[in-house]
Amino acid sequence: MDSTIFLILLQDGVLNGAVYALLGLALVLVFAVTRVIFIPQGEFVAYGALTLAFMVNGQIPGTVAMLLIAGVVTFLMQLLSAARNKDWSTLPRAALGSLVLPIALYLLAPYVISETTPLWLNVVFALALVIPLGPMIYRIAYQPVAEASVLVLLIISVAVHFAMLGLGLVFFGAEGWRTPAFLEGEVSMGVISWSAQTFFVLGTAAVLIIALWLFFGKTLYGRALRATAVNRRGARLMGISTNMSGSLTFTLAAAIGALSGMLIAPVTTIYYDTGFLIGLKGFVAAIIGGLVSYPVTAVGALFVGILEAFSSFWASAYKEVIVFTLIIPVLLWRSFGTHHHDDED
Repeated sequence: MDSTIFLILLQDGVLNGAVYALLGLALVLVFAVTRVIFIPQGEFVAYGALTLAFMVNGQIPGTVAMLLIAGVVTFLMQLLSAARNKDWSTLPRAALGSLVLPIALYLLAPYVISETTPLWLNVVFALALVIPLGPMIYRIAYQPVAEASVLVLLIISVAVHFAMLGLGLVFFGAEGWRTPAFLEGEVSMGVISWSAQTFFVLGTAAVLIIALWLFFGKTLYGRALRATAVNRRGARLMGISTNMSGSLTFTLAAAIGALSGMLIAPVTTIYYDTGFLIGLKGFVAAIIGGLVSYPVTAVGALFVGILEAFSSFWASAYKEVIVFTLIIPVLLWRSFGTHHHDDED
C-alpha cells in the first residue's frame, strides 16, 4: 500500500464515518430519552435516499401514500385513546399532524415532483415526507408500551424493523437507486483529489452536530429532552411530558436518518434494505460510546468508517465481519467496568 492508496482509503473512511456518526448520535439520543434501542434507524436512511431518488427522476415516491396511511392509523389510535380517557383536547393537534399534513403533502406532490425541480427543493420536500413518519411510528408502536422493560422495547424494535423493511419493498420496489451529487468537482490536496461531495458530507455532518449541541444546550425543548434522559420519573414530576419527549426524539432521529441517506445516495446505490447494514454500523459506534456518550460515539464512528475502508482493501470479503466483531472487545471492556443494576421500576 502506497501513500496514494492510503489517502484514498482514508477519504472513504472519513466520509462513511461522518454518516455513521450521525446515525450513532441519533441512536444514543433515542436510547437516552426513551430506552429504545432503535434498530429501524437504518430504514429512515433508505426511505430518505429512495424518496429523493424517485423525486429526482420525476416519479412520485411511495412515501407519499405511506405517510397518508400511517397518519390515518396514528389518528385512529389517538381517537381511541381520547375516547378511553374522555380527554378530547389532544385531537385537534393530532389531526393537524396526522391528517392535515399528510393530505396536504399528498395533494402538493404532483405539483412539486418533476425532473426539472431543483435538487434543494426535492431535498426539502423529501424530508417533509419522511420526517413525520418518526413521531407516527413512536405513537403507533412505542408510546403504548413506553414504560415496558428495555428487553420488551428491543423486541418491538425488531418487529418495527421487519415491518418497515417489508413496507420499503412494497412502496419502493427492489430496484437500486442513486441521486446526483450535491456538489460537483474535485479539490486537489497533495497527491490525491478529494471530491467536493466529501466536503459537503463532512460539512453537513459538522453543522448537524453543532445544531444538536445548540438545541440541547440553548432551547427549552432540548433541556426537556436532557431532563427526560437523566430521570424520566423526575421529568414527569416537573411537568415534562414523556410522550412529547419521545415524539420529539423520534422526529429528530427520523430527520437525521433521512438526511444521512440523502448524503450517501450519490456515492452508494441504495436499495430498500440497504439502510439496515448502515444503521448497524452506526449502532457499533453507539456501543463504543456506551449508548450514553455523544463525543465518544462520534469518535467511534470515525474509527468504524476508517476500519471498514481499510478492511475493504486488505480483506474485502470480511470487511463486515471485521467491523461487527469490533463490538465484542468493546462489550467485554465495558462489562468489566460497569456495575449492573435493575431497570427502573
